[in-house]
Amino acid sequence: MTKKTTFIALLLGLAAGVCAQVHVRTFSEQIRTLRVARTYLILNEATIDGSDPDNTLHISFDEMSHDVHFYTYSVKHMCADWSRESDILSGEYLTGFTTQDITDYEHSLNTSREYTHYWFDFPNQEMAITRSGNYRLTIYEDGNPDNRVAEVDLMVTEPLVPIDARVRSNTDIELSGRYQQVDVDVNLQNTDISYQPSEFRVVVMQNNRMDNAVVLTQPTFVEPQRLRYINTKALIFEGGNEYRHFDAFSTYYAGTGIDRIHYELGDYHALLFTDEPTRGQYIHQYDSNGRFVVNAERTSDSDTEAEYMWVHWTLPMEKPWFDGALYIGGDIFGNEMGLRNRMQYDAEAKCYWLTALVKQGGYDYQYWFVPKETKDESRKPKAQNATTTQRVDGSYWQTENEYTVYVYWRPFGARYDRLVGVRTVR
Repeated sequence: MTKKTTFIALLLGLAAGVCAQVHVRTFSEQIRTLRVARTYLILNEATIDGSDPDNTLHISFDEMSHDVHFYTYSVKHMCADWSRESDILSGEYLTGFTTQDITDYEHSLNTSREYTHYWFDFPNQEMAITRSGNYRLTIYEDGNPDNRVAEVDLMVTEPLVPIDARVRSNTDIELSGRYQQVDVDVNLQNTDISYQPSEFRVVVMQNNRMDNAVVLTQPTFVEPQRLRYINTKALIFEGGNEYRHFDAFSTYYAGTGIDRIHYELGDYHALLFTDEPTRGQYIHQYDSNGRFVVNAERTSDSDTEAEYMWVHWTLPMEKPWFDGALYIGGDIFGNEMGLRNRMQYDAEAKCYWLTALVKQGGYDYQYWFVPKETKDESRKPKAQNATTTQRVDGSYWQTENEYTVYVYWRPFGARYDRLVGVRTVR
């Protein structure tokens, strides 16, 4: 496989999951490459039981040894803003069991670093979903729910309301500059929903990110059978710049974005080309809005035969920023900001750097700066957040971004938030 074909394979693979709005996080250094295939789930029938492979999540992860571990998962229904569990009981949103063991696994084969690949499908006949809304799937070890190793946040929608969403460059802040304005219309004309506007909650996400997600509780305008969220400052997002990219598909050749690959002390190392700040210059290039795909040449199964490599980022900078921290952002790190993707400054080399253990494949990434005084450690979506790309890559209205709109509805007297519409636009 050539560099060109593997990059095309990356784009095609990501296009297949372009609407995948699933959020993942790990709590153990031993757990790597937590992935969820398929898009959000659609509740068209009474239940989702795994009988339709196109409406089932395939979840997988690696544990960095050949030891066999006993993992179990459980599922909780969450409120619209993910801050707490819903008030309904598990028997009201699940059929079958409330916990399931993960029994499918396979050891890595002929890799420098040993790991064990685990996988399962959800929902399934033993644990089916009966309600729409937000779900948090928790994976834990040795039958102890307090010993969690990973979480998957997923959405289930019952498509009741059409959504019209638009992205434009002229905003209330400036015209055709650094920002993008999102406008949303929720059409209730062809539904039998009897409602009050305050019963709806609209969540807008950019590129599957939770850190700058916006939650709207009131529409800008209320028209007959239509709720309008337009010209609102809360829906102004940084355009950012296109994601940078590297392709570590080979241990023999340097793929896209990689300067060289070498083998040292039992590990492969991929040294990326030194990045340069691009402030003041919009760079048009094809990207996958932060996603990644596992891919390794000369293998029959990348899940178990791909190598883990130490990937090295370097960003020259004369002086460090003392008013905040710099992170590598993207699905490669679950779109979160923590110690594992926080860059360090080398005063002697005058650069920021990061080294992380990554499975072979193609990855998008950005440089995110978070000022000290406004850093929000929680995962709760908020209307304003200081995470910015402007320190390194600038921000431009031309940037191609993906926005997903979620419409939640809690009728008067209801005990949970129904997800009644989802729309993704670029």
